[in-house]
Amino acid sequence: MESSKEYAKSPPPLRPTRDPNPPKQQPHVKEAMEPKSTPPPSMKISRSNRSSRCESGGAEEKEGDREEEEPVSPAGLMFRQEHTNCYIIAILGVGKPLDVATIKAGLEATLVRHARFSSVQQVSAGEREGTTLRWKPTKVDVDDHVVVPDLHPESSSSDTASPDQLVEDYVASLTTAPMNSSRPLWELHLLNIPTSEATAVAVFRIHHSLGDGASLISLLLACTRRTADPASLPTLPESRPPPPPLPPPTSASPLALLLYVWAVLVVAWNTLVDLVVLVATSIWLKDTPTALKGGEGVEFRSKRFVHRTVSLDDVKDIKNSMHCTVNDVLVGVTAAGISRYLHRRHGENNDGKKQQQLLKASTRLRSAMIMNMRPKLEIPQDLAEMMAGKNCGVKWGNLISYIILPFPIAMYQDPLDYVRKGKAIVDRKKSSLHAVLAYRCATFLIKKFGVKGGAAMTYGLVSNTTFSYSNIVGPVDAISFYGHPILYLAPSVYGHPHALTLHYQSYMNAMKIVVAVDESTIPNPHQLLDDLAESLKVIKEAIPTKS
Repeated sequence: MESSKEYAKSPPPLRPTRDPNPPKQQPHVKEAMEPKSTPPPSMKISRSNRSSRCESGGAEEKEGDREEEEPVSPAGLMFRQEHTNCYIIAILGVGKPLDVATIKAGLEATLVRHARFSSVQQVSAGEREGTTLRWKPTKVDVDDHVVVPDLHPESSSSDTASPDQLVEDYVASLTTAPMNSSRPLWELHLLNIPTSEATAVAVFRIHHSLGDGASLISLLLACTRRTADPASLPTLPESRPPPPPLPPPTSASPLALLLYVWAVLVVAWNTLVDLVVLVATSIWLKDTPTALKGGEGVEFRSKRFVHRTVSLDDVKDIKNSMHCTVNDVLVGVTAAGISRYLHRRHGENNDGKKQQQLLKASTRLRSAMIMNMRPKLEIPQDLAEMMAGKNCGVKWGNLISYIILPFPIAMYQDPLDYVRKGKAIVDRKKSSLHAVLAYRCATFLIKKFGVKGGAAMTYGLVSNTTFSYSNIVGPVDAISFYGHPILYLAPSVYGHPHALTLHYQSYMNAMKIVVAVDESTIPNPHQLLDDLAESLKVIKEAIPTKS
């Protein structure tokens, strides 16, 4: 590859107001010389353990497909609305300095070849303004999407800022910086500054209209390779397919038939109750005001992202001892951590005792838990082959729904009660068609009343709950990003009406807790992380030891 120029952009201002309709002007850039690009590591896909389901397409056919414009999906349009203008942030800590030329060459060979990452959203020629946006294929200049700021402590205006604080401030500043809509809506920020957990940090910022979190994280993993075998894609944990919600009776006995009818009635009743709660929450049923509940306009304010690494083995030990799932444990840990945090915050004022009693007695605190509606997660192998120009039948876009998940706020004497309560809550939601119902309701509203109808339902559902919650499964082996070993993954999202967003991301034998907060509501996010990590420790220590 011929030598090119690297554009090092100054970090955006820390506190501007985010404009939901980004302008097309670009920030000032300063020019710097870059050494000759080196080719990326081998992107060959190992097929030793799987059969290919993809069909190879010829070059002419692939180019012809790129000329066709596709309409932006209703969900994609919803994420462009003023109050639901969402962006996904993915922070990658790596174990060696970032080679800008190698990363750019790797992006050219992989991510840029994905249709959504090489298209812009615009009204087609001959159509009047205000009609449905379409994906228009365009030529991508990687230099326009890769940002290399100078964040060395000696160049900072603050003499006391630590490298971790500099990176944290920079990522927070991205949440108020508009993205240029005349280009594909993604950026990669390369921060060559050593932190307490990594030698350097890479930050992806991707508009939510390009896809949902599950598909985008899978796509990013498709751009990585196993560190021990650079020709192999990441290995994800094997997951059992979910059982059918109402398995038919295996025998014709009256008892089996009675149990089947009872199961149908339970699911029908739970679904009806959840439908009523869903509609009520979208319209008027709000959570109790607490120190975690954001106010009006929280979606427009800057967000700060902080994260903490805990042991995945500790989570699995609790799971095995309590005979539950990892998600049951994480729901319990979240309830325990949030209870600790709220009782401290509400006890800081003069009426602390009264406030704590109020929390115990009548607190309604719920999360909008994000659910992937695909029958299976996109695996990196399929996405890697799709970027290579092969038709794998992968359905792209935003296929997500929400489950309203209540969290108990209490200080239990037995820490294991949090896990027991969490398991009961999750089991109750499994006996309901809540997620499918919410997805169908949003789809119906979009078809009946347009994108604004679906956006209004989503805004009401999210703004009337307290926080967003999700749990993402990551690779079990060490992986590398174009030759750079990844030490941790920390995904999150901003632009929705929540003051708190909580993600759990597993990677190898570690679990990353990622918190995104509105600092005017939650001024001490590191304390919240402390409470979550301490809750996991206390629950782990409460497990009975085997003789």
